[in-house]
Amino acid sequence: QVQVEESGGGLVQPGESLSLSCEVSRNSRHINVRGWYRQTPGSELEMVAEVTFGGTERYAEGVKGRFLISTGNTENKVYLHMNKLNPTDSGVYYCKMNIGGSQRDYWGRGTQVTVAS
Repeated sequence: QVQVEESGGGLVQPGESLSLSCEVSRNSRHINVRGWYRQTPGSELEMVAEVTFGGTERYAEGVKGRFLISTGNTENKVYLHMNKLNPTDSGVYYCKMNIGGSQRDYWGRGTQVTVAS
Protein backbone atom coordinates (compact mmCIF):
# COMPACT_ATOMS: atom_id res chain seq x y z
CA GLN A 1 0.00 0.00 0.00
CA VAL A 2 1.29 3.46 -0.94
CA GLN A 3 0.84 6.08 1.77
CA VAL A 4 1.59 9.80 1.62
CA GLU A 5 1.83 11.98 4.71
CA GLU A 6 2.59 15.69 5.19
CA SER A 7 3.97 17.41 8.26
CA GLY A 8 5.27 20.79 9.36
CA GLY A 9 2.20 22.97 9.28
CA GLY A 10 1.45 25.44 12.01
CA LEU A 11 0.88 29.05 12.99
CA VAL A 12 3.39 31.69 11.89
CA GLN A 13 3.44 35.48 11.76
CA PRO A 14 3.43 37.43 8.49
CA GLY A 15 6.87 37.71 6.95
CA GLU A 16 8.18 34.56 8.59
CA SER A 17 9.16 31.26 6.98
CA LEU A 18 7.93 27.71 7.31
CA SER A 19 8.94 24.39 5.78
CA LEU A 20 6.69 21.45 5.04
CA SER A 21 7.72 17.82 4.61
CA CYS A 22 6.10 14.93 2.80
CA GLU A 23 6.98 11.26 2.85
CA VAL A 24 5.73 8.40 0.68
CA SER A 25 6.10 4.72 1.43
CA ARG A 26 7.94 3.97 -1.83
CA ASN A 27 11.37 4.76 -3.23
CA SER A 28 11.63 8.14 -4.95
CA ARG A 29 13.11 6.69 -8.15
CA HIS A 30 9.64 5.43 -8.93
CA ILE A 31 8.11 8.86 -8.40
CA ASN A 32 7.36 10.71 -11.64
CA VAL A 33 6.20 14.00 -10.14
CA ARG A 34 6.22 15.38 -6.60
CA GLY A 35 3.99 18.28 -5.83
CA TRP A 36 2.40 20.56 -3.29
CA TYR A 37 -1.14 21.88 -3.56
CA ARG A 38 -3.23 24.05 -1.31
CA GLN A 39 -6.81 24.98 -0.66
CA THR A 40 -7.36 28.41 0.86
CA PRO A 41 -10.69 29.48 2.34
CA GLY A 42 -13.25 30.08 -0.39
CA SER A 43 -11.00 28.92 -3.23
CA GLU A 44 -10.41 25.81 -5.32
CA LEU A 45 -7.49 23.47 -4.94
CA GLU A 46 -4.40 25.18 -6.39
CA MET A 47 -1.08 23.83 -7.59
CA VAL A 48 1.64 25.48 -5.53
CA ALA A 49 4.81 23.76 -6.70
CA GLU A 50 5.82 20.63 -8.59
CA VAL A 51 9.09 18.94 -9.43
CA THR A 52 9.59 16.10 -11.91
CA PHE A 53 11.94 13.14 -11.64
CA GLY A 54 14.25 14.99 -14.04
CA GLY A 55 14.32 18.06 -11.80
CA THR A 56 12.00 20.39 -13.70
CA GLU A 57 10.18 22.73 -11.34
CA ARG A 58 7.11 24.88 -11.74
CA TYR A 59 5.36 27.23 -9.33
CA ALA A 60 2.12 29.07 -9.01
CA GLU A 61 2.57 32.67 -10.08
CA GLY A 62 1.62 33.96 -6.65
CA VAL A 63 4.36 32.03 -4.84
CA LYS A 64 7.16 32.17 -7.40
CA GLY A 65 10.26 33.66 -5.83
CA ARG A 66 9.00 33.02 -2.30
CA PHE A 67 8.49 29.25 -2.20
CA LEU A 68 10.99 26.53 -3.08
CA ILE A 69 10.33 22.85 -3.66
CA SER A 70 13.11 20.38 -2.93
CA THR A 71 13.71 16.65 -2.79
CA GLY A 72 16.64 17.11 -0.41
CA ASN A 73 18.43 14.09 -1.89
CA THR A 74 15.96 11.85 -0.13
CA GLU A 75 14.54 8.69 -1.61
CA ASN A 76 10.91 9.17 -0.73
CA LYS A 77 10.43 12.75 0.47
CA VAL A 78 9.68 16.20 -0.84
CA TYR A 79 9.86 19.54 0.92
CA LEU A 80 8.26 22.92 0.49
CA HIS A 81 10.19 25.89 1.86
CA MET A 82 7.94 28.91 2.22
CA ASN A 83 9.38 32.38 2.76
CA LYS A 84 7.86 35.81 3.34
CA LEU A 85 4.53 34.30 4.23
CA ASN A 86 1.42 36.45 4.27
CA PRO A 87 -2.12 35.78 5.48
CA THR A 88 -3.31 34.90 1.96
CA ASP A 89 -1.00 31.87 2.06
CA SER A 90 -3.11 30.36 4.83
CA GLY A 91 -4.83 27.11 4.00
CA VAL A 92 -4.53 23.36 3.91
CA TYR A 93 -1.46 22.15 2.04
CA TYR A 94 -1.54 18.76 0.35
CA CYS A 95 1.28 16.60 -0.97
CA LYS A 96 0.79 14.51 -4.10
CA MET A 97 3.04 11.88 -5.62
CA ASN A 98 2.60 10.59 -9.17
CA ILE A 99 4.11 7.12 -9.12
CA GLY A 100 4.97 4.32 -11.51
CA GLY A 101 4.36 3.51 -15.13
CA SER A 102 0.64 3.83 -14.53
CA GLN A 103 1.20 7.44 -13.38
CA ARG A 104 -1.21 7.05 -10.51
CA ASP A 105 -1.67 9.94 -8.08
CA TYR A 106 -1.35 9.47 -4.34
CA TRP A 107 -2.47 12.22 -1.99
CA GLY A 108 -1.71 13.05 1.61
CA ARG A 109 -4.35 14.13 4.07
CA GLY A 110 -3.07 17.72 4.25
CA THR A 111 -1.47 19.95 6.83
CA GLN A 112 -2.80 23.29 8.04
CA VAL A 113 -0.77 26.46 7.55
CA THR A 114 -2.02 29.61 9.26
CA VAL A 115 -0.33 32.98 8.80
CA ALA A 116 -1.58 35.55 11.28
CA SER A 117 -0.32 38.09 13.77
